[in-house]
Amino acid sequence: MNESTEIINELLQSLGLDTAFRTDSLGLLEKGESRYLRDLKLNFTSTLTSEHLSTKECALLGLSIAVNNNNAPLTTYFTKYADEQEATAAEIAEAVGCASLLASNNIFYRFRHFTQKEKYTQIPARIRMQLMMKPVTGKEFFELMSLAVSAVNGCEMCVNAHEDSLIKLGTTEERIFDAVRIASLVTATGKVIY
Repeated sequence: MNESTEIINELLQSLGLDTAFRTDSLGLLEKGESRYLRDLKLNFTSTLTSEHLSTKECALLGLSIAVNNNNAPLTTYFTKYADEQEATAAEIAEAVGCASLLASNNIFYRFRHFTQKEKYTQIPARIRMQLMMKPVTGKEFFELMSLAVSAVNGCEMCVNAHEDSLIKLGTTEERIFDAVRIASLVTATGKVIY
């Protein structure tokens, strides 16, 4: 067994997947004995902890991003990890709901931003957002998840609005940065494990 296969097996085992699991992307990295595999494994491991977020928050952020990216293996992994970090069923559901709600918001507000037409800002959005009103994870953390999902989905308007809200709530820039870092690394892992 070569080093690439060993690294893949370690990553798969940490995700609770069978070592025989392979995607086309993972197979290509393995065949080419890519040095990136070590980075991938270490980067993914770094999504599980943070100096600025609790392990439960890391788990819920990972889950929201995995759901946003429609990634079944990572959704399963982060659901289990969130449960192990004592996230409630309501908190887990909220991470899932946040991904879904922000998917619609990001498309809608990106459209408004792209077109730059005053008329579209005057027409009511008619998107229900009750989930944002009294989130079980708390207003600050829900905003943090919303920012992370918006960053992944590339909505400048939503990223700026959520970042501004977080700063006004007293969130540190380091905490914001770490949430987006975790979102980027969960997304990167999902390009290979899907």
